[in-house]
Amino acid sequence: MFGRSLYAVFAVVAVTATACGSGGGSYASVVDKAKNDKKLVIGVKADQPGLGLRTPDGSFAGFDIEVAKYVAKALGVEAKDITFKETVSANREAFIEQGQVDLVVATYSITDARKQKVSFAGPYFVAGQDLLVRADDGVLTGPETLNGKKLCSVAGSTPAQKVKTEYAKEVQLQEERTYSACVDRVLGGQIDALTTDNVILAGYAAQHGGKLKVVGKPFSTEKYGIGLKKDDTAGRKAVNDALEKMFSDGSWTKALQASVGASGFSVPQAPQLERY
Repeated sequence: MFGRSLYAVFAVVAVTATACGSGGGSYASVVDKAKNDKKLVIGVKADQPGLGLRTPDGSFAGFDIEVAKYVAKALGVEAKDITFKETVSANREAFIEQGQVDLVVATYSITDARKQKVSFAGPYFVAGQDLLVRADDGVLTGPETLNGKKLCSVAGSTPAQKVKTEYAKEVQLQEERTYSACVDRVLGGQIDALTTDNVILAGYAAQHGGKLKVVGKPFSTEKYGIGLKKDDTAGRKAVNDALEKMFSDGSWTKALQASVGASGFSVPQAPQLERY
């Protein structure tokens, strides 16, 4: 009898520990999680200068990080009580669906396909797809010039396929797990160009001053949203309300200027939220 009772206690402890160690899953809304636990797990990129970058001391910095902190504060969670968890493009939906994270703020473009799996608040930024090339490259001036060239993007992201489908059918696509791996191969001469959103590319160009350049001919519209659990209507509304306040009180412009202004990227107006 004692053994069975002890087993039951251990089982409860194990379940509790598992629930506490993950991003969520057991709560009805991220609003409830924030209110009850005063903690959040937020998925972010770790290798995008100016947006989401893990610094040498292990902390995270960039525009996405500032947006995440602002939203968390509005939900009742202090910055010190946020656990930032690295996500890559290919695992963002899975992390949300599995409850490994409560929110994803990771240059996460809102698409109809992704809306089948997760909900989005935002957009909190509108970018445009562009090309990053070596600074001395005078040949690659836009996506239509990529036939016969090697183009890098990351698994789980759609920009490179868009180039092949719409602009340059003979382009050779190369996939890496992260954008920083693509950047290294462009710098090393094994790849001719990297494609993703202009604001991301601007961060890399600034990081490698004088060696890389953004072509400056955007050819898409990418709306960055904050991902959260599918059908979390209350959470979506609360996050949108927080973003609206961030736009209006000047915090959004200040964060963007501080994060990517040094790269020469022109800070735009805040976007219109798309509530649904």
